[in-house]
Amino acid sequence: MKRFVMAGIGGIVGGALLATQVAGPLLAQERVRTTNVYEQLDLFGDVFERIRNQYVEEPDTAKLIEAAINGMLMSLDPHSGYMPPDDFDDMRTQTRGSFGGLGIEVTQEEGFIKVVTPMDGTPADVAGVEPGDLITHVDGESLMGLTLAQAVDLMRGPVGSEIIVTILREGVSEPFDLSIIRDTIRLQAVRVRTEGDIVVLRVTTFNEQTFPNLRDGLNEAIEELGGMDQLGGVVLDMRNNPGGLLTQAIRVSDAFLEQGEIVSTRGREDDAGERFNAQAGDLIDGKPLVVLINAGSASASEIVAGALQDHRRAIVVGTRSFGKGSVQTVMPLRGDGAIRLTTSLYYTPSGRSIQALGVSPDIVVEQPRRQPIEDGEAEEAPRTRSENDLRGRLENNDMSEDERRQMEEERQKAEDVARLRQEDYQLAYALDILRGLTALNGQR
Repeated sequence: MKRFVMAGIGGIVGGALLATQVAGPLLAQERVRTTNVYEQLDLFGDVFERIRNQYVEEPDTAKLIEAAINGMLMSLDPHSGYMPPDDFDDMRTQTRGSFGGLGIEVTQEEGFIKVVTPMDGTPADVAGVEPGDLITHVDGESLMGLTLAQAVDLMRGPVGSEIIVTILREGVSEPFDLSIIRDTIRLQAVRVRTEGDIVVLRVTTFNEQTFPNLRDGLNEAIEELGGMDQLGGVVLDMRNNPGGLLTQAIRVSDAFLEQGEIVSTRGREDDAGERFNAQAGDLIDGKPLVVLINAGSASASEIVAGALQDHRRAIVVGTRSFGKGSVQTVMPLRGDGAIRLTTSLYYTPSGRSIQALGVSPDIVVEQPRRQPIEDGEAEEAPRTRSENDLRGRLENNDMSEDERRQMEEERQKAEDVARLRQEDYQLAYALDILRGLTALNGQR
């Protein structure tokens, strides 16, 4: 009996010794880390005091602290940063769909200010700014060495004022200047139009208006077509869409899915992630769907494209998207400012992260750049001859009037798409795919 008691005591002592041996070094490492943090904070305080007391001119201490905070956040990644009160107000206004500026979404890449996308119909879009452009100067002042927030501040100004931005563009040998007139940006989140029996949903941003605009516009278009039976399919055009609210991306994805995961987020801790699932109900009852994306499609638009692609609900057409697969949390601070901090990455339903990779389309379709027309006029294609042009041809008397009318309608649709191909090749390609799917399914 004593032997068992001693063995039990020995086990307890041995376990205690093991715990001490494991926990001891861990606690020591934590103490070292904490000490190092406090030493670094003391160093920061020392530098701050030396600047405040010995700099050649008396500095603005509030700006010093703001710059230190912003530098700390921007050292993490291009999307984290500090927002002073005015910037924080601007951000909240943008999510409601109206704000002042040029109408471009920008990021910082290796010290350069890079255009993610110009928003549809904005001054930057009208002036000819393109996704991927690098802005090197504003009104002749170099942006090198500035933070993203400082560069954006330089681009701000009164509505109606002119700004000259210097652009460096891939494929163009020399930088060039663009004149842009600042204006109030009023974003229409979703624009709806029909091409024959196909509804085109142009989603330009994900703000508070996006899903309601999409739902209401889609329902009106279907009603104008004569009901769901007359709908051939839908094109969801998210090209040059810089993203926005995660909640709206989830609702737009859910609009076309009956069930399954839409997106998941994973943070630093294992239990910090979230999963978002679709609710029953497809706004177009399973009709064919094509999604259009390009290099200007980022963030929320990539969530939608990735979800619909993984569920095989849509064919994704265009070019690879921007690849912003991170989630930023806006945290208000004392003094009415806020920080925007990257807190997690998002994953498509199949479990893939698109961070820095983007969504790869199922069918890659490049958008040809418009070529200048010489002498102001385009050359007409030579007219081709057919059987119908031959004298003495046999007439086709086997077709009924309804069949002839249907054939003419199909020919007119094809000619309309051919004209559209000159204006927007990618969209025309998407319409061709939808018409092919409709024909294959015997719906038309």
